[in-house]
Amino acid sequence: MQQAILQGTYLLMATKGLSATTYERVAAATGVSKVTIYKWWPSREALLVDAFLDAARSFLPLPDDGHPVAIVRAHAASYVAALNGAFGRVQLAVIAECIAATGTAATFGERYLGERRAAGVAILKRAQKEGLIRSTDAAADLYDMIYGTLFYQSTFGLKRLTAGAARRLVDRVLQPLD
Repeated sequence: MQQAILQGTYLLMATKGLSATTYERVAAATGVSKVTIYKWWPSREALLVDAFLDAARSFLPLPDDGHPVAIVRAHAASYVAALNGAFGRVQLAVIAECIAATGTAATFGERYLGERRAAGVAILKRAQKEGLIRSTDAAADLYDMIYGTLFYQSTFGLKRLTAGAARRLVDRVLQPLD
């Protein structure tokens, strides 16, 4: 039932916009009562962020196995493609909603970015441990250099991002040995 709520919420956000993504419309779209939705998500921002996170897990998986540099290259390229589409518009809208409702993006940071960043940092730590990259910066800093740059450039329209540009950024930051 929670999965249906998350998927229904994301679908509403992506197709109708955040203003149309109310508890009432989510309940109607999913056949779940508003009381049940409130029980699991005490705030609209939490529901929006969790629905976005659920979509990100599906659209942008971060696998545990495989070559760490290849994983980050592929993920960064996929993230750019997502930023250039509906996923990117929804991400900005959810962040803006969190800021408008609470004055900060902390809810987005805690519920979405915390999980995604931790997974990415773990992959980068593995790349360092296995001696696959030259960069000796902290894995968290490497993650921020890559994904912070992509988010910043996309958000402010500094340039149209491409998958190739994302992969080149990963290589500049990580300095892989392959």
